[in-house]
Amino acid sequence: KQKRARRTRDGPVSAHPALKRTVGRGTSRGHNGHVIRKHVIVQGHVQGVGFRYYTRGKAERWGLTGYVHNLPDGSVEVEIEGEQAAVARMLAWLQTGPSSAVVAQTRVKDVPVTGESRFSVIH
Repeated sequence: KQKRARRTRDGPVSAHPALKRTVGRGTSRGHNGHVIRKHVIVQGHVQGVGFRYYTRGKAERWGLTGYVHNLPDGSVEVEIEGEQAAVARMLAWLQTGPSSAVVAQTRVKDVPVTGESRFSVIH
């Protein structure tokens, strides 16, 4: 089998400056599903319990791109992008998170698709 060459173009993708995009890459592309992006704030006992790393694992497993990072107020910010069904699965998981977390509330809003190529934990 021959591997297809991928075209890339780097540029900023979101409000967070540490992120870059690569067009045409990422496991959430090339399927028949509609690609969407959501911004989520997860509140509760969600810092210091491995929430960001569990979230990255789920995102990678489900073919999502985006980022997760802790906010100064004790909540966690997540942006997820991918096929609608995979995003819905992640949103459902974020309602409870890993067993070490206690999620009190999630706030979700639609944001523009960026074409990001991976899921990142931002420190």
